[in-house]
Amino acid sequence: MAQNVDTTSLIVDFVGGATGHRFRSGEGRGQALAKAAGLAPGITPEIVDATAGLGRDAFFLASLGARVTLVERSKTMHDLLAEGLDRARAQGGQYAETVARMTLIHGDSCALLPQLNPQVVLVDPMHPPRGNTALVKKEMRLIREIVGTDPDALQLMQVALETARNRVVLKWPLRAEPMPELPKPSHQILGKSTRYDVFVKAKIAKTT
Repeated sequence: MAQNVDTTSLIVDFVGGATGHRFRSGEGRGQALAKAAGLAPGITPEIVDATAGLGRDAFFLASLGARVTLVERSKTMHDLLAEGLDRARAQGGQYAETVARMTLIHGDSCALLPQLNPQVVLVDPMHPPRGNTALVKKEMRLIREIVGTDPDALQLMQVALETARNRVVLKWPLRAEPMPELPKPSHQILGKSTRYDVFVKAKIAKTT
């Protein structure tokens, strides 16, 4: 049961594990997430990750040169993220350079997005766990214990669509039904187990 889950074993690690491997392998702008967020030759938008979680997507986007603001409303998860960012910063080199493009904020995105005036907003609400490995299930269980179930995901998407200047990206399970009451996305980018519903509001200008 959830009350028996030991959340102290959850660590935000940008240096080791899958995130560190992804960083060292030099995965680039051809990845689905990068395309969905609008990164392209000469185009590097500023991004708000409205549901920061473990920060992996934000770190990946920042590694590609984007300035990313991470918003996390769970104080526990925010503190785990801060520790993870500190460890990556201490590694120096490209890790420190990447973290320098990341800004972590503790707060509710529904309230903060209008103040942030974002170009691109990434929303990754809690949804049924993807994958069948014990590791994924355990990690998802730990995250759920900390951050809850995001019952206001629709409200967050509506605020994002109102406030984003260029586009909103909804990260969603590949075969899941669309989030109810949302407009049809401009397009979708499909991954192995995830899809990105992209809502384009305006073209992103090239950054020279």
